[in-house]
Amino acid sequence: MILKPIAKCILKLTGWTSTGQVPDLDKAIFIAAPHTTNWDAFWLIVYKVSMDVKLRFLAKHTLFWWPLGSLLSWFGAMPLDRGSASSTVQQMVDAFEKEDHLFLALAPEGTRKWKPYWKTGFYQISLAANVPIVFAYIDYSSKKMGIGPALIPGGDIDQDMAVIRKFYEPFVPRHPALRGPVEFPPDREQQ
Repeated sequence: MILKPIAKCILKLTGWTSTGQVPDLDKAIFIAAPHTTNWDAFWLIVYKVSMDVKLRFLAKHTLFWWPLGSLLSWFGAMPLDRGSASSTVQQMVDAFEKEDHLFLALAPEGTRKWKPYWKTGFYQISLAANVPIVFAYIDYSSKKMGIGPALIPGGDIDQDMAVIRKFYEPFVPRHPALRGPVEFPPDREQQ
């Protein structure tokens, strides 16, 4: 594939290093964090192409007009009608049931603006679809991005979030002031 050498060249020319290995899994949720700029999506795509990872991500269904929709689909985007959060979780659980192989990247911060909590959808999807959570990161201070370990959620949300928080703690986003805490809302309702 011609894009793989181009992606590797982009990384080299811009001083970025890719780390980690694609996990030997058929299905997983990839946490994409921290997320404070639209550039994060660009680097996610460059990383995915350079590592030849068949990683999918969600995009607003309203973006799927011609020709943008075709391009987004080609890069791995899945259209999502964000009518309600519970609907999103069920749509993704259904997608995991239908697919033989699905790596889905989600940004739990949910926005590039500061928020006091992460959205809980990735965790709920992981539990309901019985798929592990893989830690993917971008660190602007070291110009490294990559794939870390996987977590099989045990259902103890506080314990699982402590593991996630510890992993993401050292990574610096593009705009540090926009990074919120790695926490779920106290009521833990779907966000």
